[in-house]
Amino acid sequence: MVAYWIARAKINEPISYKKYMDVAGNIVETYGGHFLTRGGSYEIMEGTDHFDRFVIAEFPTIEDAKRCFNSTEYKNAASNRRNGSGDVDIVFVEGM
Repeated sequence: MVAYWIARAKINEPISYKKYMDVAGNIVETYGGHFLTRGGSYEIMEGTDHFDRFVIAEFPTIEDAKRCFNSTEYKNAASNRRNGSGDVDIVFVEGM
């Protein structure tokens, strides 16, 4: 069953956050993910306006998404945003 990696982010420090973005996409694709959206225009219909970047990637399974998220490569890349350069929420949701 396909799974979706859904992230919403607030970029606080663009230079450091860009170090994450420059490599994270390739890592996601290495683990079988492909992006349905990665940034772009959006309109918040309900809820907080704290986040200003939205990303959705589709994976073959939720296990593939978890392998990607827990990989050494992803953890190393994510350290560039986990250092305070971005506030991020990530959730994995199985498709129907």
